[in-house]
Amino acid sequence: MNIFRLAGDLSHLLAIIILLVKIWKTRSCAGISGRSQILFALVYTTRYLDLFTTFISLYNTAMKIFFIATSYATIYLMYVKFKATYDHNHDTFRIEFLLIPVTILGLLVNHDFTPLEVLWTFSIYLESVAILPQLFMVSKTGEAETITSHYLFCLGLYRALYIFNWIYRYYFEGFYDMIAIVAGVVQTVLYCDFFYLYITRVIKGKALKLPA
Repeated sequence: MNIFRLAGDLSHLLAIIILLVKIWKTRSCAGISGRSQILFALVYTTRYLDLFTTFISLYNTAMKIFFIATSYATIYLMYVKFKATYDHNHDTFRIEFLLIPVTILGLLVNHDFTPLEVLWTFSIYLESVAILPQLFMVSKTGEAETITSHYLFCLGLYRALYIFNWIYRYYFEGFYDMIAIVAGVVQTVLYCDFFYLYITRVIKGKALKLPA
């Protein structure tokens, strides 16, 4: 654990809390991509199967359970409780175009060809692109609510902070994981345009709009 990983985890937690509060308080999931949420649920499920085999710390276990539980809670709110508010018409990204390549990549490029390791690697690759349906949806609708923008910013910040975590671990612990680093860089790059628009518009009180 270091300050960058802790800050990244807190940013990740904040992103999820913002999303859930937004849906619950407005009684609406308008502007939120259900397809991205499905991908994130798949990410956490396949990554944290070691909950049944390995105990690292109470913090680690609690975080894993939180991410899995909240991902499925979000899906429940979107597809069951507030289903009428879900924007099917704009959430049309073909997620199979993401799932098939990352599945193949997970099978071919991994640290060890065992079920848990392949699934962990798959989750790392998938997380790097899981936000694409959400960004695609924002692009189609032309703008995002301020609260949705905060959610996306915190989610992107979490991954950016994890890059600093990997740098810190390399210099002070001599440890690095090339798969996680490359995937994290890819994910952060996907957020670059959004970061720029967030800083130049949302922070100044303007509506966030992505180029169509």
